[in-house]
Amino acid sequence: MSPIQQAGIAFALIVASAVAGTFLRSKLPEHHLTGDSKDVIKLAVALIGTMSALVLALLFASTRTSFERTSGYVSRMTADVTELDKLLGEYGPEAKPIRVAFRGEVGPLIDSIWQDDTPVVPPGADKGHAASVLYMLRELTPANKVQASIQARALQVSTDLNQTQLSLISQASDSISNTFIIVLVIWLMFIFAVFSMSSPPNPTLFAVLFLCILSASAAIYLILELGLPFGGLMQLSPENLRTALKPLS
Repeated sequence: MSPIQQAGIAFALIVASAVAGTFLRSKLPEHHLTGDSKDVIKLAVALIGTMSALVLALLFASTRTSFERTSGYVSRMTADVTELDKLLGEYGPEAKPIRVAFRGEVGPLIDSIWQDDTPVVPPGADKGHAASVLYMLRELTPANKVQASIQARALQVSTDLNQTQLSLISQASDSISNTFIIVLVIWLMFIFAVFSMSSPPNPTLFAVLFLCILSASAAIYLILELGLPFGGLMQLSPENLRTALKPLS
């Protein structure tokens, strides 16, 4: 289910709870909503509101950290791709077949990561990189110290690139616990039901509650979007990685 659908369901449920609160007000005796009862209700709403704010902050911090970590992986991969290609170019004509093979694997690698919300590598793709690039690098025979130094660095960069790729693949497809979202929505339903129950219905009350419910649903939507770094409206862009390699001269 997409983030917009989940946020839409949350919005509908909270609106329904607010309508139910208005209906309950007309059925409850007046003394249930005044005096000591009113004070207890305010304290209960304040408690649930505080817990809801803490859960929202926790979810946002968690998803933001995960999003930034994934962004860092992508930036590191872009830098490694650029550096490895440059090293292969500096090595000399002997490394040109490896350079061509490496460039041919970058496009499919990008497509395998951004083809869905979850990074997925086609069968044998990671093995193909290790065999056709890392293995070929190991088979090179340096003719001098400069080439030996370049080969050693290229092997390290290639290994780092493979590890970064595996780190992206091993990430959970959904870093957000559905239990947190469900509990948060239930708490928000309670809060807005009490809000609508605590005052006689009027257009101003409805407008304010609608805007508050819309804001709460939007916050849930943003949190869910941050949990999908390779899909949705806030996904990381693959363009820098796609354009990292200049055409071969």
